[in-house]
Amino acid sequence: MGMFVNSGNAAFQVALNSEIYVDKTGLLNYTNHVMDTTSKFVCNSRPRRFGKSITADMLTAYYSKGCDSTEMFSNLEIGKSADFRNYLNQYDVIHLDVQWCMEPAGGAEYVLRYMVEQTIRELREYYPKELSEPITSLPEALSRINTATGKKFIVIMDEWDVLIRDEATNKKVQEEYINFLRGLFKGTEPTKYIQLAYLTGILPIKKVKTQSALNNFDEFTMLDAKIFADYTGFTESEVAGLCAKYHVDFDEVKRWYDGYLLKDTQVYNPKAVVEVMKWKQFQSYWSDTSSYEVVVPLINMDFDHLKTDIIEMLSGASVPVNIKSFQNDTINFANKDDVLTYLIHLGYLGYNQNDKTAFVPNEEIRQELTAAVQSTKWDEFLAFQRESGELLDATLDMEADVVAEKMEKIHMEYVSSVQYHDENSLSSVLTIAYLSAMKYYFKPIREMPAGRGFADFVFIPKPQYAESYPALVVELKWNKAAKTAMQQIKDKKYPDSIAQFSGQILLVAVNYDKKTKEHQCQIEMQSK
Repeated sequence: MGMFVNSGNAAFQVALNSEIYVDKTGLLNYTNHVMDTTSKFVCNSRPRRFGKSITADMLTAYYSKGCDSTEMFSNLEIGKSADFRNYLNQYDVIHLDVQWCMEPAGGAEYVLRYMVEQTIRELREYYPKELSEPITSLPEALSRINTATGKKFIVIMDEWDVLIRDEATNKKVQEEYINFLRGLFKGTEPTKYIQLAYLTGILPIKKVKTQSALNNFDEFTMLDAKIFADYTGFTESEVAGLCAKYHVDFDEVKRWYDGYLLKDTQVYNPKAVVEVMKWKQFQSYWSDTSSYEVVVPLINMDFDHLKTDIIEMLSGASVPVNIKSFQNDTINFANKDDVLTYLIHLGYLGYNQNDKTAFVPNEEIRQELTAAVQSTKWDEFLAFQRESGELLDATLDMEADVVAEKMEKIHMEYVSSVQYHDENSLSSVLTIAYLSAMKYYFKPIREMPAGRGFADFVFIPKPQYAESYPALVVELKWNKAAKTAMQQIKDKKYPDSIAQFSGQILLVAVNYDKKTKEHQCQIEMQSK
């Protein structure tokens, strides 16, 4: 066994040895199915902390010659497949971890040469006759072996995009790497010697520079995971099972770490879930493996309404995003949508494929993004936080006139880009205005089924604040009257939706008068 060629199953065994392992071997059913077909080129991109390397190690352990992984996989999901043994340890596997190669290669400029030279050297140990002549091209080496023996290879590249992301300004490195990828995977010859190609990283392929090199790959991304949704993160049933086993409150785990939506599948961050199972502490585990170095420059870009959208998402709302314009260029962002799409790929935002919106997925990420925003020294945001805090205080003190005044000020001074046309636009401003509430309340529930209708907003306090903070039931009206909104709350029995909440409940009615351009507000305490 070598470092890169048929590296064995030891790395995946480490994952199986761990206290918490969630079986994702069902993904192998798909890769087995597409073996040596036109769909054999697979790129599965996802953020950090989502198990990219474990999946690459799993593929290597299952397919690689030179080891026996029967016992390792027989009791896992793939072991139930009728053709389980047909593919087990049957192939020459080339596993390249591009990120790892940075250090032994001596830097980004030497990574490609290091990988190629090391891989060819190891291949020569298996095929000395076929590679007896000096050769410096890995695609050529694989082609020669295939021509002489008929053997085909599985190529797995972990962090395939690191030279695309981190060396975006280094044209020489990029051009050499793209030419390498093109030679390895594109054209008639690679179809002869590739049995399966599996690339994993953060970015998808569709980029101007790499499109012609890798447009034969099927992509599975955080924008469209297709059938890989269940294998991208932990599913809700998997997390529920872990919570039962480790005696952790599932509802609290859901509030903190749920929220990534892949088609119709709710996906949890695996790293965060494992950590909270081990330590029983609900906190952000994101900063252990990431930093603000990527996010802060993006937030500071002066694109129209970008900062307003960030505030709105931090407040619990979703914003429209056009994902099609992003070309995976991490240097030249053309517009706000490019920034939001990149943040989705990085895992800082979730994406709703059905309504094409971006959102902050959970409490963990909300805290990280808030900290990143604060670290930008964005003075307007700090001032906005103060105004939002004063609005919340006025609401809790039942000072309706102050609430109306503060909401109008926040709209005019901080989110003037939101123009009032109807109750939906009024909802956007209210969501933003109550950003400070996120410290004490869960993400507001919009259109919550309640009594005989749907309450516009319901804010439920976090358990540690349930005794000191009331729940808020908010109804909005546009060009009507605050008293109309309050009467609707009562007539349709909206507070019934949170009857199980034992604390106090405030009823908040807000109206915007189009003619006077003023907000009106009424606040009442729900009688017990």
